[in-house]
Amino acid sequence: MKQKRAFTARYISLAAFFILVSLIYIARLINIQIAGQDFYTMATGNDYKYRKEIIQAQRGEIYDRNGKPLVVNEYTYSIHLDAGSMPAAQKDKNEVILAVLSHAAALDESGTFTLPASPFASSVAPDGETLYFEYNDPYLETSYGRKFYKLVTDLSLTKESPAQDTAAVLMKRYGIVDTDKDGSLTYNYDPDTAAILLTVRLDMELRDFSKITPYTLLENVSFKLLSRIAEAGLRGTKPYTSATRAYTYPGYASHILGRVGKIQSAYVEYYTNLGYPLDATVGISGAEQAFEAYLRGEDGERTIVEDAYGNVIDEYVSREPRAGANVYLTIDIEMQMKAEDALASNISYIVETATKSGKEFSGEDADSGALTAVDVKTGEVLALASYPTFNLATYSTDATALYNDARGPLYNRALHGTYPPGSTFKIGVAAAALTEGIITPKTEITATGVYDYYSTYTPTCWIYNMYGGSHGPINVTTAIQVSCNYFFYEVGRLLTIDTMNRYDRAFGLGVKTGIELGEQTGVLAGPDYRNENGLGAWNPGDTLAAAIGQSDNLFTPLQLSVYMSSIINSGTRMQAHILYKVESFHTGEVLYKAEPTVADNSITLEKEVHDVLLNAMRRVTENGSAARVFSSYPIEIGGKTGTAQVNENESDHAIFTAFAPFDDPRIAVTCLIEHGANGTDAGYAVRDVFDHYFELDK
Repeated sequence: MKQKRAFTARYISLAAFFILVSLIYIARLINIQIAGQDFYTMATGNDYKYRKEIIQAQRGEIYDRNGKPLVVNEYTYSIHLDAGSMPAAQKDKNEVILAVLSHAAALDESGTFTLPASPFASSVAPDGETLYFEYNDPYLETSYGRKFYKLVTDLSLTKESPAQDTAAVLMKRYGIVDTDKDGSLTYNYDPDTAAILLTVRLDMELRDFSKITPYTLLENVSFKLLSRIAEAGLRGTKPYTSATRAYTYPGYASHILGRVGKIQSAYVEYYTNLGYPLDATVGISGAEQAFEAYLRGEDGERTIVEDAYGNVIDEYVSREPRAGANVYLTIDIEMQMKAEDALASNISYIVETATKSGKEFSGEDADSGALTAVDVKTGEVLALASYPTFNLATYSTDATALYNDARGPLYNRALHGTYPPGSTFKIGVAAAALTEGIITPKTEITATGVYDYYSTYTPTCWIYNMYGGSHGPINVTTAIQVSCNYFFYEVGRLLTIDTMNRYDRAFGLGVKTGIELGEQTGVLAGPDYRNENGLGAWNPGDTLAAAIGQSDNLFTPLQLSVYMSSIINSGTRMQAHILYKVESFHTGEVLYKAEPTVADNSITLEKEVHDVLLNAMRRVTENGSAARVFSSYPIEIGGKTGTAQVNENESDHAIFTAFAPFDDPRIAVTCLIEHGANGTDAGYAVRDVFDHYFELDK
C-alpha cells in the first residue's frame, strides 16, 4: 500500500514539473510571437547593422635621383577606440579606457600614452581628495580651443564660466562624477584618475569620436600588449597598424623633405572637399606637402556587421586600399649632405677667422646661410641647403626648442630667404649693356673712384672707400674681374632701370623659379615695385644703386643659381624643379617623368657677348676677387663674388655664385652667408660641392 502511494506521489510530481515547463514554454512562445523577438532571432534575422570604416592607404616613399631611399614607412601598432562597438553607458566607456591604460602600465608601456593637450590644468589638493581645475589660457586661443568653446556653449555655459564649474558639468556628462540629492558631486574615481578621464573623454569628443572617426588611445605599443587587450575582451578596442615616416639620412634634407601630420585648420576645407577624413595624415611642408597627390594613394573601406546588441559578427574589406606612388627627387643625397656640411663648416670658418682678427664687422656675427646647386641644362635642383637646420626624426621632441631658436632653423633660407645680390647682379647688367649696344667689349670708362654725374648724389667705388684710389680706364671684362662699382654706375645710368630689369627678369630675378616646394618671388628694384608698395618715387640715384645689386633688390639663393644658369645658357632660362619622376608603389611603372622646360627665352645673348661674360667670370676665379679660393683649382670654373651691405651695425652678407666646368658648364652653385662679410669667403662651400660633384674628394 505504501509502495502504491509513493508511486502516485512521484507521478504527481513529474506531472507538475511537466506542466510547469509547458507553461514556461507557452509563456515564452507568447512573448516571441506577440511581445517581441528572442535573442537568436534578433541576432540572426534581418536586423543587422552595417557600418563602414576607412582603411588608410599606404603612403608612397621618397627617394633621391639615384634611387636611394630618403623617407620610408615604418609600421607600428596602435590601440584605437571604436565608437561602434564601445559600450553605450558612460561609466562603461570609462572602464574600458582605464582597463587599457592599466594593462599598458602593467607591461611598463604606460609611456605609450601621452595625455592630449587640454583646455584644463588640474591639481589635487594636499588632502588627496579635492580636484581643482583652471583654464590653460594660451591653449584656448587655438582652433581646438574654439571648438571647446562651442561645446561649452552647447551645454548652456559661457566662455566666462569658471573652469571648476565647466569641468564639473563635463565630468557629469562623461560619468566621472554623480550628483547627490543635495547637488554635491561624488567622484566615481580617485582625483588623479578623474583628471585623466576628463582630459581623454573631452579630447575624444572634440576630435569627433564617432563610428566613422576612431580615437587613438595608445601609439607604438608592443604586440604583447595588443594580445593582452584582445584576451581581456575589452569592447570598443581595436588593434591598428599604422605607418610612421622614417628618415634614412636623419638630419639631412629636412627642409626639402618636410613633415606629415594631421590636417591643419587652414586646410580643413581644402582637404575635406577632396574627400579626406578629418583625422587624415597629410603632408604639411616640403616634398610631403608638394607631392601629396602622388604620395597619398586611395583609402580603402572595411564593412563591419553588428547585431542589434552592438556585437561585431563579421567584417570584411569592401574596397581595397590603393598605395600611394613613390616620388623621386632631383637631388643627389650625397651632394645634399656635402652641401649642408660644407655650408655649416664655411660659416664656422668665417666666425673663427673674424673672431681671431679682432676686427669689428668682419664676419664674427655670421650664423646662417644657404647653398643651392642646379643642373644648368635641365633646371634640376641637385642640392638645396639651409643653415641652421633640424632633424626630422626628432622633430616632435625638439619642436619647442626649434620654434624658440632665434636663428630660425625651421626657416628654409634657400627658397624663402631674400637678400641683396651685391655684385653678382653686375653680370646681368653687363649682359644687357653689351646686347643693347650701350657698350662694346672694348669700351673703356675712366673710373675716378667717386661717381659725380649727379651733383646731389655721388656714390663711391669700394676701392676708393678702402684705399682712396680708383680703377682708372677700365673695360667690362676687367670691371667684372675687379668688381668696379664706378663702371656699373655709369653703365646702369646709360642703360636705364627699365631695360636693366627687362633683362634681369628674363634671367630669373624677381620671378619664381618654378620649384614645386613653394618659394618667395623676391624683389626686382624699380619704379614698379616702389609704386605698387607705396614706397615713394624712383630717383636717378636709385638706378645707380640698383646697377650694383643694392637699392630694393632682394632675391633667393635659388634665384641666383637660376640667374647664373640663364647667363650660361645664352639667355634661356630653364624652369627649376625638384620632382624627378613618380613610380607606382607596387609595379615600378613610371607614372610621371619630368622633362626640361624652358621658362623664358625672350632674351638671346650673342656668342661674342656670352664669351665676354664667361671669360670675365673665369678671370674672377683665376686672378680676381675669388682667386684666394680657386686660383689653383684643378678644374677651370667661372664665378662672381658679391658683398651686400646690411646696415652699419652688422657684417655685410657674403655671396658667391659659380659654374663648372668652364668649357661645358653643367652645374651652377650659389652660396650666401648672412653677415659673412666678404663674398670671397662664401666660395669655400662652393668649392667643396664642386669637389664632390667632380669626385675630387675621393
